[in-house]
This record gives sequence, structure tokens and C-alpha cells, in this order.
Amino acid sequence: MAKVIALANQKGGVGKTTTAVNLAASMAATKRKVLLIDLDPQGNATMGSGVDKYGDVATIYDLLIEETPIEEVINKETSGEYHLIAANGDVTAAEVKLMELFAREVRLRNALEKVQDQYDFIFIDCPPSLNMLTVNAMAAADSILVPMQCEYYALEGLTALMDTITQLSKLVNPALTIEGILRTMYDPRNRLANDVSEQLKQHFGDKVYRTVIPRNVRLAEAPSFGAPAMYYDRASSGAKAYLALAGEMLRRKEKTSSAVA
Repeated sequence: MAKVIALANQKGGVGKTTTAVNLAASMAATKRKVLLIDLDPQGNATMGSGVDKYGDVATIYDLLIEETPIEEVINKETSGEYHLIAANGDVTAAEVKLMELFAREVRLRNALEKVQDQYDFIFIDCPPSLNMLTVNAMAAADSILVPMQCEYYALEGLTALMDTITQLSKLVNPALTIEGILRTMYDPRNRLANDVSEQLKQHFGDKVYRTVIPRNVRLAEAPSFGAPAMYYDRASSGAKAYLALAGEMLRRKEKTSSAVA
């Protein structure tokens, strides 16, 4: 069964979509079967995967609202060698229409049950706001990966996010856990970044990934070419960092599996 990981942070501009796309591609490069779900109406993860959100493409709206079978909305042709459920502006309407539907919080979870045994990892790129789409993601997920910048306001946002996760886990998913906290756009020359990084490690311990994602021009450029960084410039520090993150996550998963066994 696939491990379902939601990427969430209520603060925008922290590298959440960049992480979703590049982590999906990096996991796929390790020969894992990966599905990336774009839940953000901006559709940035869709475009960054080489899929035209303005074209004739089935989206998460069709799955959640129109109840199109999930097999029909999965796009298997992406630039990152993973499968994708796309998003575009239509998804904004899904936020409203979900409120009118029965079992609205678990529609994504119910849909994923039909394909969960076909993948090793399912990543969900959440919108930055807390709405019914985010609730669906957290109801469907096993865990949450939190990308964040090492700055003061990001720490405040993290506190709010943890409170939200605690409340949602009580309401829709008691098994929900924190997968890990990822430091993004990291500049080791910045004293504040180092101070915040130390605070994170003190508060969250081994939940903070050892891998850090540096500020990197190639990571910023890659989406405009519709490709993850490893297919745009594999030698870039950003591409290497996400490959390292995939490796760290796999080692953690194996360690957890061994402990359970």
C-alpha cells in the first residue's frame, strides 16, 4: 500500500510546490511508483510536471465533484516519470461545491483506496489556505511533510499549522502524524536562518530532516520549462538536495518497517 504524504504549510512561498514536484521526481528516479496530486487551484504542480493546465485535461475537480473514476483522471505522461492528478482554476469551484456534498471530508480518501496498492508513494500538494480541499488531503494522508523557510514569521506559521493538524486529526484522521519538517531556501550564511534551524531541531528533534534545500536558481527556473530540476539541470545543488531528501525518507521508512517487524 502506498504511503500517502500531504505537503502543507498555511504560509505561502515556502517551496511547497517545488518540494512536491521535485520529491515526486526524485522518488520516481529511485524506481518507486509515485502519484502526485495537485490540490491547488493555481495548478503550479501541474505545469511544473509538464502538463498544460489550460488544455483538455481531467483534474481533481472531476474526481471529487463529478465523481469521475480515478483511473480516468490520472495523467501518466509527465516530465518527471511519475503519475499526476492535475489541477486548474476549476478547482476553486470544488472548494464551494464540496460543502454541499455528503461525506465531503473523505471524498479524496475514498477515491484513493482504489489505487493505493498501485503506488509506493502518493504526494498531495495542498493549497496554502485551510479549506475543504486541505481537509480532504489531511483525511486521506498518513502523514504531513512541512516545508518551511528558516525565518521568524515561518516559525509563527508553523505553530499555527501544528494547532490545525492537531484539531483536524481529532476530527477526520486520528492516525495523522508529522512526516517531517523540511528546511527550504536555506542560506547557511544567514545568521537568523541558523538560529531558527537550531530552534527547530530543539523543538522537533529527528522530525527535522537532515537534508536542507538551498536557495538555488535552477530550482526557480525549472518550472518555466515544465520539468523538475533533475531533468532541467541534474547537476544543480537543488536537484541533488531533493535526491538526498528522497534517500533520507526511504532510509527512515525502512528503519520504521524494521522496527515494526
